[in-house]
Amino acid sequence: MLKLTYTERSFYLECLTQSLEEWVQARVILALRVGQGLCVEPSTASFLLPVDLPGIEALRTEVKKDRSEIIALCACDSEYVEVTLRGSWLSDSSEDALGVFVTTMSDRTEFFLHKLWQEAQACASVMSE
Repeated sequence: MLKLTYTERSFYLECLTQSLEEWVQARVILALRVGQGLCVEPSTASFLLPVDLPGIEALRTEVKKDRSEIIALCACDSEYVEVTLRGSWLSDSSEDALGVFVTTMSDRTEFFLHKLWQEAQACASVMSE
């Protein structure tokens, strides 16, 4: 399962071994126990990866093999490719921009996408120094 946590300034991508259903169930139970509202709805999430990142072409190949339509790639410009994922958005309300997006696809694709995102973050932090 992939979990994207959105904050005011950015997001964080995690690759979890727990199933999507187990994770959502635990999150619903937590919200009930603490008396917090929880909105769960189908949604999409997108983020950018550098087009020159090693492994982008392998990701394109993996996406073509995966016919589930959970993941899509689209060229944004000469520098970035947009990754769009279908899954579920969990937040305090349906209007909230802060929350968690979860999705599931093949373990191989999840792991590979997570690795690419980590590499992109490492490249970005090196460039900003």
